[in-house]
Amino acid sequence: MALLEIRDLHVHFRTHDGVVRAVEGARLSVDRGQTLGIVGESGSGKSVTALTTIGLTRFPNATITGEIEFDGMNLVTLPDKQMRSVRGKRIAMIFQDPLSSLHPLFKVGWQIVEAIRTHENVSKKAARERAIDALREVGIPNPEKRIDNYPHELSGGMRQRVMIAMALVLKPDVLIADEPTTALDVTVQAQILDLIRKLKDEYGTAVIMITHDLGVIAEIADEVAVMYAGRVMERTTREQLFTVPELPYTWGLMRSIPRLDAPRPGRLDSISGLPPSLIHLPSGCPFHPRCPYVMDICVKSDPQLEASEPGHLVACHLPSAERQQIGRDLQAGYTA
Repeated sequence: MALLEIRDLHVHFRTHDGVVRAVEGARLSVDRGQTLGIVGESGSGKSVTALTTIGLTRFPNATITGEIEFDGMNLVTLPDKQMRSVRGKRIAMIFQDPLSSLHPLFKVGWQIVEAIRTHENVSKKAARERAIDALREVGIPNPEKRIDNYPHELSGGMRQRVMIAMALVLKPDVLIADEPTTALDVTVQAQILDLIRKLKDEYGTAVIMITHDLGVIAEIADEVAVMYAGRVMERTTREQLFTVPELPYTWGLMRSIPRLDAPRPGRLDSISGLPPSLIHLPSGCPFHPRCPYVMDICVKSDPQLEASEPGHLVACHLPSAERQQIGRDLQAGYTA
């Protein structure tokens, strides 16, 4: 059994304009020491799935159904008091923007110390020593001095390292990283990914990496889930995704990034159209208005996530053999 398993998760928000179907029937799992990459455009449901996992979407206007099983508990129905003991201690999250996630009026060391003392009965002195060790572990120089800095006194990369230190100081079982390399330069991105990989290997932490960047997925993920319009549309291993992707939406994402092993195109392709409104989703397959392979059945019937091959799940009405051939051609550098 997986360490964390999400089954048929639905997250809807009632608004004045209608019901926002942010997540629709998501199925995901991650095991200890494994990295699950979740990729998709903005608005595909990646972050809402993660926030729901740690109980941060329990708003009065929210309806949440399904199961998020972790260590024998269903996190969807777990009482708030018990969820607070899980959040941060057992399941930690690195948010996209560390400057807005860190409190600007408190020193970074104080914030890490408070995270420790919220979950463990230790003295301030002992917690401070652990905070210094955590800052040193994530590669912050002179942690004895940096611990007394305010967030605005640190660079973007340093702030992200502080967030990672805060997330990992309690040695969580699951680490959720929501776009942890956004707005960082390429060198710092590589350092952050190396750090997450090192800590995962050292502590056996399960990692859920949320990103829109397939380069990050190729670098760090063991398994990958492609989300679109709140749904998981393709799930497979990293190797399979980059060898024989089988989803038209995934092909569009692949075409939109430059390749070093293929002739340089005059211009990168992009996916036509825009993601659908989560209030007014199209009938049938949610991707059909933008799909170049659309068929009549795509407009009428919503494809289910089914196995194409062992370990490779796809939600698409195209025949499996045709999808595999197009995927192979795409990855071989041909025009599919």
